[in-house]
Amino acid sequence: MDDVRSLRVFSWIAPVYGLFYQRQKRHYESVLDAVLPQIDLSPYRSVLDVGCGTGALCAVLSQRGHTVTGIDPVRKMLAIAASHTLENPVGLVRASVLERLPFDDKSFDVVIASYVAHGLKEDDRKVMYAEMDRIARYLVVFHDYNHRRAIITDLVEWFEGGDYFNFVKKARPEMKAHFRDVRVIDVSKRAAWYICVPNE
Repeated sequence: MDDVRSLRVFSWIAPVYGLFYQRQKRHYESVLDAVLPQIDLSPYRSVLDVGCGTGALCAVLSQRGHTVTGIDPVRKMLAIAASHTLENPVGLVRASVLERLPFDDKSFDVVIASYVAHGLKEDDRKVMYAEMDRIARYLVVFHDYNHRRAIITDLVEWFEGGDYFNFVKKARPEMKAHFRDVRVIDVSKRAAWYICVPNE
């Protein structure tokens, strides 16, 4: 999907995403609890949420004591995120990871992107990997689909026009080519955390 069409689609569906905000928050809370035995984010202070959408992950991370910044290229998503994160101090910035972000090198302890990578074509994913590597100090985390597909997901992802079908085949080797180390933890039946160590 080209950038202009992608922005239109996500602007159009932003209010729909907003309806599921509380459900998304509960999901992220359960995921963070589930990964705790294998990876504990609590020692890391600053977190950047790339493609933060309506701000559910930002809110959960903020409630857990992190200093959180969320970025998204879609104004409507950020407006909904701002309305949902009033009680939690979250910085919100309109920006795209496909361009140089307005942050210095190694600005954040952890840089995380939830369900962003699969929506990008392979060349754009490489740009995203490089930019997240640039600004992450300790960890880059991709919360995204694993290789276990479902028909409903196939249909939704076909409609959104991303690169889901290639992503689920290539994710780990692609990331291994861009980061010092990659570890994969399944966090649900069809999703994983791809935990990457950035280059120095």
